Amino acid sequence: MDHIFKRILRYFFSGTLFIVPLLATVYVIYISFRELDDLLELPYPGLGFAIIFLAITLFGYLTTNFAFQTFTHWFDRLMNKIPLVKLIYGAIKDLLDAFVGEKKKFNKPVLVEINQENKLYQIGFITQADLKELGLKDMVSVYLPHSYAFSGLHYIIPKERVTPLNISGPAAMKYIVSGGVSGITEGKF
Repeated sequence: MDHIFKRILRYFFSGTLFIVPLLATVYVIYISFRELDDLLELPYPGLGFAIIFLAITLFGYLTTNFAFQTFTHWFDRLMNKIPLVKLIYGAIKDLLDAFVGEKKKFNKPVLVEINQENKLYQIGFITQADLKELGLKDMVSVYLPHSYAFSGLHYIIPKERVTPLNISGPAAMKYIVSGGVSGITEGKF
């Protein structure tokens, strides 16, 4: 009887591991669509998402157009002249550019030696490989993302404490953000 109960419990948890992430994803998408449609007072479900997706794609197309790039550069200069706006706008723009822009910054995963005595290491990303402008010879700038969060720490570390990793940036990021649960094998991502 104990064997049957353990088997049923194992099947239940196995089903839970499949169903809960699926339902949570569907629920978040459904709520997002519904809230967006309610906010825009649209009659058809999902129309708000489609409109926003098309508008963002259209802006993306326009920003690659030479004539619109002039406007974009002018707008960036304008935003960077307003004191508080400059801080927020610049930080968000740099962060998005680091993830999805043409100059992706999180594409150089490294293993950072955090504590030599206790042999503690953490995976991060080199964001600046040369800090001579700051007078910091043989130092690199490394971003260490937090697990299960959209935050992290920035360190300036001696180059000898940083080892490049032979994995892709997205694979390293998924591994870090999942707290190591996702595994590191490229094929699993």
